[in-house]
Amino acid sequence: MKRQARGGGPVISGAFSSKRVKLTKTREDPADGTTGRHGFSQLRRRLGRADLRAVPEVRRALREMLAHWGRPGRSEVAELLTSELVTNALIHTDHDALLTATVGPRGLRVEVRDFVGRRPILRVPNADDGTHGRGLVLVQSLADAWGVRAHGVGKAVWFELDGGAA
Repeated sequence: MKRQARGGGPVISGAFSSKRVKLTKTREDPADGTTGRHGFSQLRRRLGRADLRAVPEVRRALREMLAHWGRPGRSEVAELLTSELVTNALIHTDHDALLTATVGPRGLRVEVRDFVGRRPILRVPNADDGTHGRGLVLVQSLADAWGVRAHGVGKAVWFELDGGAA
């Protein structure tokens, strides 16, 4: 049984690094607006407006971060779901987006924040849609938990995966 969407997780605000990919071990880090606990692995990425080249780059960085995480197949599911959220943010908005992926004791949490308040619509794809309209259905089907959280400007779409025993 899937858990209901809930709040919590990293709160994203303030300035972010302009580096293309930032993989860090974090503690309290007020400079970038996120709060992590010692020993958490975290990937943060600013995604340029409509820059679909970011999708394979994010997948590659996430794959490196998750190389020794979770039971077999979990990191591949994480890559797929992250690709869906990143692609949605880049295709359905005309703004930058921010990705935060954090591995902690409870598992992996990935959040993609954009700057458009319009909430995503979960819809059942039909055969005429080609490959469109399946992203959130995949997220709903494969994630242990997922949801949408409103921000002052925009929203964050997130999912969580329990790594299970390795």
